[in-house]
Parts: sequence; structure tokens; C-alpha cells
Amino acid sequence: MFTGIIEQVGEIEKIVSEGSNVHFTVKSSLIPELRVDQSIAHNGVCLTVTKLLERAFEVTAVSETLLKSNMGRLVVGDKINLERCMPATGRFDGHIVQGHVDQTGICTGIADQDGSWIFDFEFDVKNENIVVEKGSICVNGVSLTCFNVTNHGFSVAIIPYTFQHTNFHQLKVGDEVNLEFDIIGKYVKQLLNKNTS
Repeated sequence: MFTGIIEQVGEIEKIVSEGSNVHFTVKSSLIPELRVDQSIAHNGVCLTVTKLLERAFEVTAVSETLLKSNMGRLVVGDKINLERCMPATGRFDGHIVQGHVDQTGICTGIADQDGSWIFDFEFDVKNENIVVEKGSICVNGVSLTCFNVTNHGFSVAIIPYTFQHTNFHQLKVGDEVNLEFDIIGKYVKQLLNKNTS
């Protein structure tokens, strides 16, 4: 389980395809604190550490992950948001994040607000994922609050700290992002769908 509070921005150092899997080597200063078999969110995607190197670690993404996230479009040199799983003694500074990306979205607008930024995102409604005004959303692993909500999009406000300490400062209009919708909303939607069928 994660909270959507990014610890560090890592860098993709190497990408190797093997069958339907893709192995990523991620450069990070978190190495001394990591161990093999540990879960880490990469742009919001929960992946298992499979190997530790001197300045980097390796993870593997399977085809399902590559289809539902932007992991398959990463290239060497890309910056990636990293968050280790939450310790049992930790605080929920963001919201409940599973690291299970539901789908991708597209950045459709970026507005400089003289000290903060407004980012607009749209997503395909065919998966029937929902956002609500002032509800939680996870964008590339970052826990954020939605506003200007429509049935296919939303806006988020980014403060300077988040802008500088995540890969939001590199996002451009047209970029694809990973979206994880609020788990509580997903359960409520599922229960309502069962009761109406």
C-alpha cells in the first residue's frame, strides 16, 4: 500500500525486453534502503525489486502492466516518480493508493498560476472510471485532489514543492500519465452496479 507522496524522482538507466516482459533498471539514491522483493511504486505502478546494483535497482513489468500504464513508453533517461510502500507505523499523508494503475490519461492543459500550476487531464470513459469534485486521484503516483470534474476529465493544482520534487515539472500537453482512481469510489461503484443488475 502507498499514499501517493513521492519520495524521489529516479531515472530510467536501461530497458531490456524479454518475451512479453520488460526489465527496467532505475537509477536511485534509495539503494541503501532497498531490498530484493520490496514493492516500489514507479509513476504509481507497483513493481517488485528483483535486483540491486551499486547505484540502481531492477524491476520487471508484465504485459498487463505495460498495456494499462505508460511504462511501455518509457525510454532511457526518463524521470520516474518513486515511492516505497508505506510502513505500518506510517501516516496517511495522501490517500489509499494500491499501485494498481487503472488506465492512462492525457495532459490537455497546463496553466501557470504565478506560483502554482493547474494541470488538466482527460481519460477514456469506456472503462467507466469515475472522479468526483474534491475527490482523490493518483496521477503518475502522486496523490492529488480533483476539481473542474467532468465525466471524462479533471484538473489538479500543483504547488511548487510537488512541481519540483516529482516529474510534473517535465510534463507537457499531450503527455500520457498513469491514473489510479480512488479505491473507495471503485468499491462503491461496484456495489451499486451489483444492486442495479
